Amino acid sequence: MTLAKTVVIDAHGDADQMKLVDRDIGDPSPGEIRIRHTAIGLNFIDVYQRSGLYQLELPHALGMEGAGVIEAVGQGVTHLKEGDRATYASMPPGSYSGARVMPASQVCPIPEGVSDEQAAAVMLKGMTTHYLFRRTAPLSAGDTILFHAAAGGVGLIACQWARSEGITLIGTAGTDEKCQLALDHGASHMINYRTDDFAARVRELTGGNGVVAVMDGVGKDTFEGSLQCLAPLGMLMSFGNASGPVPPFEIGRLGALGSLKITRPTLFTHTSDHATCQQMAAEVFDKVAKGEIKLQINQRYALDDIAQAHKDLEARQTTGATIITP
Repeated sequence: MTLAKTVVIDAHGDADQMKLVDRDIGDPSPGEIRIRHTAIGLNFIDVYQRSGLYQLELPHALGMEGAGVIEAVGQGVTHLKEGDRATYASMPPGSYSGARVMPASQVCPIPEGVSDEQAAAVMLKGMTTHYLFRRTAPLSAGDTILFHAAAGGVGLIACQWARSEGITLIGTAGTDEKCQLALDHGASHMINYRTDDFAARVRELTGGNGVVAVMDGVGKDTFEGSLQCLAPLGMLMSFGNASGPVPPFEIGRLGALGSLKITRPTLFTHTSDHATCQQMAAEVFDKVAKGEIKLQINQRYALDDIAQAHKDLEARQTTGATIITP
């Protein structure tokens, strides 16, 4: 019997629904691995799954991102071996644990020069940034984009990614301190959405032209303003719901506003193919190794304190990445 402490929920709800239990995780079947976690990532998708915005079949373990050491490898797994350092940001949830058994396809080796904490801090957020910049719209040097919550976990990586590729990033955040943090990480301009009308300010910064893309992980609170920021033929990438889900809207408005495009991408569509997932991870780690992405791990919590970590994330009391230690 292989026991591991694991955070599970029996019902959707607030942060106090989570409980820590000992589970028998067993041995990997063909196509699976067992990983002993050394660092665990915290992300808004964990909140969505816990609250029920994204429904899980209950009871269910939580957590989408982790890093650690491979303890056992099932038949047919060739890209990992026992003793390898590895990381992932993939389905099914279950990273809030000391160890787990999971499908191997989207588990990636950690290269030399990248720590376990760095890997756990960058996988989900870095690969999200990757698909936004490289796989969702044809962005190139000289383009101007708007990124909401630019001082958050994905945001600080996006600021650096934009700077490394010659893309002008206009960001939003809720305090002057967060605005400065994003500027320090590569944002070209920052807007405090609590004191400024971000749509009007974007138009001002772009000479009335608007931006070619808006990357919006906030959702309900920013949706309408985001549409107003786009240049004709621009794309709104609605990739998260930190303020709640976007309400229904009349699709004809996209034509009236300039033949706009809108997409609701998810990381797991982009990483569902094994080879693509491994390539994306390698490209993210390459940026880390080159120093183009410097990871800001600003909060650490013990697994026992996972409820407080969720509460702080939901209250927007966190910046950069958060690590959970098993």
